[in-house]
Amino acid sequence: MEHPERPGQTEHPGQTEHPGHTEDELAGLDITALLRYGLTAAPGPLRTSLFGDGAVGAAVLLDRLDTEPRSVAYLAEVVRAGGVRAAADLPEPLPRPEAAALARDWLEAAASAPQGPVQGPVPQGPAPQGPSTQDPATDDTAARWLHAVATIIEVRRRARR
Repeated sequence: MEHPERPGQTEHPGQTEHPGHTEDELAGLDITALLRYGLTAAPGPLRTSLFGDGAVGAAVLLDRLDTEPRSVAYLAEVVRAGGVRAAADLPEPLPRPEAAALARDWLEAAASAPQGPVQGPVPQGPAPQGPSTQDPATDDTAARWLHAVATIIEVRRRARR
């Protein structure tokens, strides 16, 4: 059924108003900041941004580097089993040097996530220094995010077939 206030668009119950982003805009997001602050954030805008636009942006970047979704899913399992710090210390967290460097940056950001819940806008400036988190909840959230990225890569590939 056509939406009465927007001719040419259909009405979908439950659909939210969300501006569209291009792939280049999503790929240009600061994924490291989204990870650093979205992993430990209470459920809300930061976590939503991480699992929404952040996961899509990460998938676009990795897909452009021809990264297999199963490689990202395997990395998620490594994070779940050993934590983000152990995964960040891997010599090659993903096959191919460019993808490995990108994943290592993201894992380092996850490992440097603030210890307490973050609320409000993403803080600006350099990453917080100090010991990396070994919080199992943060590790689990990072693993779920990596699985989401792997799923999005797979969906993108299937859509192109």
